[in-house]
Amino acid sequence: MPLHASNLPFIKMHANGDDFVLIDARGRDQPITGEQARALGDRRRGIGFNQLVVLGDCPETAAQLTFWNADGSSLATCGSATRGAADLLMDESAVEALQVRTERGILHCRRLEDHSVSVEMGEPQFAWREIPLAAPLDSLALPLPGTPAACSMGNPHCSFFVDDLAALDLARLGPLTENDPLFPQKTNVHFIEVIDRQTIRLRIWERNGAIPLGSGSCSCGAAVNGIRRGLLDSPVRVLCDGGPVTVSWDGQGTVHLAGRVTRVFQGWL
Repeated sequence: MPLHASNLPFIKMHANGDDFVLIDARGRDQPITGEQARALGDRRRGIGFNQLVVLGDCPETAAQLTFWNADGSSLATCGSATRGAADLLMDESAVEALQVRTERGILHCRRLEDHSVSVEMGEPQFAWREIPLAAPLDSLALPLPGTPAACSMGNPHCSFFVDDLAALDLARLGPLTENDPLFPQKTNVHFIEVIDRQTIRLRIWERNGAIPLGSGSCSCGAAVNGIRRGLLDSPVRVLCDGGPVTVSWDGQGTVHLAGRVTRVFQGWL
């Protein structure tokens, strides 16, 4: 379908292969609908991305960030796209730290000495209604085969701790958990192999049906659930299919996610 906004700039970026598109809509009305996001996310007929982030005006921060999935559904958070937006906004203002607003509230972002970008991801949520779950259950040990842990980082996460990632059929096991009736809004699914107390190997089945090379919010959810289980100590180096990120969480407050982002190309819609 045609986009009604003309001369709308976009930038294609990725974070260790977790690709996203950024649209700068500051100074304009919100130009993107779910239907348009789905058209742009088509890898054959559009630009293609895992997530879309739209920058809007915000009087309190550098920008308001709105996120879309490639299927046109909205989401509250995206760690990779937040880091990409922060990277661009810091360059634009020639600063090393700033704030952005998302549905998770006002988030602090900064550039680290190794040129990676660290962003706040908000506080994790563990209550069954917050995740959400379909019933009042202990989110640290769900009654599913493998006894996974669950949390919310603004979107639902379910973490399985396994001995051998290579032996798993991710494409078969991921959808079984994503669509389990226990998760009324479906869930992202993690399969985690603990390397040592500060390193994990992570593979992801993303809600709405995909196997991404990485995911910022899933990396956070996996690390948080590992720390809750007593298996990990912060900071946690998360090794995804596409590369590493670092997750820091003190067990009580906000989660911090750090990693590199890369600009691929830019254009105009």
